[in-house]
Amino acid sequence: MKKTIFLLSLFFYGIALHGQNYPSGNSLLDKIDANMSSKTVIMTASMQVNSARATRTMTLKMWGEGDKKTFTEYLSPAREKGTKMLKLENQLWLYSPSTDRTIQISGHMLRQSVMGSDLSYEDMMNDTPMKEQYNATVTGEETIDDRKCWLVEMTAKVSDINYYSQKLWVDQERFIPLKMQQFAKSGKQLKETTLLDIKQIQGRWYPMKMIYKDMLKDGKGTEFKISEISFNQTIPANIFNKSNLK
Repeated sequence: MKKTIFLLSLFFYGIALHGQNYPSGNSLLDKIDANMSSKTVIMTASMQVNSARATRTMTLKMWGEGDKKTFTEYLSPAREKGTKMLKLENQLWLYSPSTDRTIQISGHMLRQSVMGSDLSYEDMMNDTPMKEQYNATVTGEETIDDRKCWLVEMTAKVSDINYYSQKLWVDQERFIPLKMQQFAKSGKQLKETTLLDIKQIQGRWYPMKMIYKDMLKDGKGTEFKISEISFNQTIPANIFNKSNLK
C-alpha cells in the first residue's frame, strides 16, 4: 500500500513539475507581439487567391504605422491596379479606379471578402497586439515540421473582436506562431492560418509566407507572400491622408 501511494505521489509530482515548465501565456504573447508588431512597417507582397473556380494573383504595397494607420495600394494585375485602402483608427476607406469612387467600409461590410480572398476587411483591420485582446494559457506541446511548439489557447477579454477564441502553435525557440486556428463563441472553427518561411529580419523572426483558409468557403485558401519588408522606417505623414486614395 505504501509503495502504491509512493508511486502515485511520484506520478502526480511529475505532472505538476511538467506543468510548471510551461511558460505563462502572457509571456508568450509578449514575445510574439515583439516579433509581429512594430512602430512602422513597409512591405511589398503578392496575394494568390485559390478559389473553387480559379486562381488569381495580385501584387500590393502596404505602409503601416502601429495598429492605427495602414495604407495599401494594389499594383497588379490591370483589373485591380490602382485600388487603394486606407485605415485610420477604426475607420476604413476603399478607392476603386474603375468607378473613380471612394467608399467607407463599415458595419456588416467589414465581414466581406477582400478581393475574393479568404481574408475579410475585419481581418485586415485588426493589427492590435494579441495581449491586449486575449487571455492566454499554455496547454501542452506539439511538433510541427520538426519544430517543437507550445500549444496556446486564447480567449477574448474584449467584446469587440473578430474571433472569440484562438489556438496557436508557437515555435519554442523563435516565438512565432506556425499555425493559428480561429473560432466563434459557439466553438465552430472559422479560419485557419499557416505561417511559413520564417526568417530573421532586423533582429526579429517573421513569416514571409502565410496561407489563410476560410473554413466556411470552398477552395484551397489564400497565399500571402512577402517579397520585401522593413520595420521601423520613417514614413511620411501624408501617406495616410485620404487625398492619397485618388
